Amino acid sequence: MKGTEQMLELPVRLTVAVMPFLPTTRRDAEEAHAKGHDVIVHMPMEPVRGNPKWLGPNAILTSLSDGEIRERVEKAIADVPHAVGMNNHMGSRATADERVMRIVLLVCKEKGLFFLDSRTSHRSVVSKVAAELGVPTIRNDVFLDDVYSARHVARQLGVVLEKLEKDEKCVVIGHVGPPGLITSDALKSAIPQLQKKVKFVTLSQLGPDLVRKAAG
Repeated sequence: MKGTEQMLELPVRLTVAVMPFLPTTRRDAEEAHAKGHDVIVHMPMEPVRGNPKWLGPNAILTSLSDGEIRERVEKAIADVPHAVGMNNHMGSRATADERVMRIVLLVCKEKGLFFLDSRTSHRSVVSKVAAELGVPTIRNDVFLDDVYSARHVARQLGVVLEKLEKDEKCVVIGHVGPPGLITSDALKSAIPQLQKKVKFVTLSQLGPDLVRKAAG
């Protein structure tokens, strides 16, 4: 999608969330891994609102049976080479459903994956269920491009710096696709100045202890 190449060429390590079951899935995952980035599964999950076309194939829906959810999660993990974790694409309805997330997180545990809660819903039960199951988890702090404009992305980078003045870490999500070039351009310009104050790390570089602590 638009901005993929530019994101992968940024001079920092990223955690690259790759959507499964697409024509470019394996190529993008292999390229990200070759460049030293973390790769995680960008698992499409049911939203409360939103265009179903945005979900992509084999999404996790609350109407699915336990077995169907497990099968789709297992297939998604198998479809994304080098995956060390998973996060939700959309998913405001699915991440608020304990039955659904218990199955998703149990598969992650079996496969040795951590889970990043994108926090598309304030009703998310990911932290609660992950803590019960002992699954390493962490949650998103800032969306860079929930509004597709350079001004907004620049403002959100300011929010990141403000958070890091108070906290040890800040998990940040940006996208390829419609905002891809906006976000990649903003990061490319900002990284030299940001690196004077902060260190960019992949999620796995946070370490399992810190990730598990975030689950509480």
